[in-house]
Amino acid sequence: MGDFPGDHGPPGVTAFDALGVLATQDAEVAPGLRHLECFTARGLLTVLWHEPSPRAIEQPVAVVAVGGAMGGLLGPGRSLYHHLGTRLAEGGVPMLRVSYRRPNDLDACCLDVAAAVQLAVAAGAERVVLCGHSFGGAVVVRAAVALPETVAGVVTFATQSAGCEVAAGLVGRPLLLFHGDADELLPPASSEMVRHLAGTGDLVILPGDGHLLARSGPRMWARLAEWLPATLGAPIELGAHPAG
Repeated sequence: MGDFPGDHGPPGVTAFDALGVLATQDAEVAPGLRHLECFTARGLLTVLWHEPSPRAIEQPVAVVAVGGAMGGLLGPGRSLYHHLGTRLAEGGVPMLRVSYRRPNDLDACCLDVAAAVQLAVAAGAERVVLCGHSFGGAVVVRAAVALPETVAGVVTFATQSAGCEVAAGLVGRPLLLFHGDADELLPPASSEMVRHLAGTGDLVILPGDGHLLARSGPRMWARLAEWLPATLGAPIELGAHPAG
């Protein structure tokens, strides 16, 4: 993965500059999976980085994924982020799963995502897709609006609408929204509102599923298998869902 940004971005203050990173450390915790810790005066930013397999042709794209108001790294749909990261890396696409410094602090979490995008760009990505669950949906919408030259599209899972008032700033970039019609925390109307604010988007309603979308992993996987290659402009092959 190489050294970490600080001076890899364009002139001016970068996301890493704004974080005030005091030190970093990382370790390979499994083949192709690196655990990165960035120490700051306002919390610890943790990234699980799925690195492209050495057998694959590395592609100049990446995916960054975040959890909800309590943080988390596995994602909805029974660890969708983990499975997606593993499969993408096998095809040459890195994925960064981000654990916030201060969950539920919208501005701080947006900065965390911007820093992760900076990491991906420093490693060679030219186009990035952002994924966010629940509160994380607002985080990735706001981060995408702030990074129009790098973020190619956004995926939300059971998103809240609060914090997404700026969604029109996506300016027609692809927006894919998943929401269960039995969500016990946020109604599907939340995702519908975000789509309305953005003026674009594809909303997939998942019958009988709740906020964690635990029943819909295979269906979301199938939709992402079509949407990610088209949005990133890369020949991505996800194959069958890991659960079969």
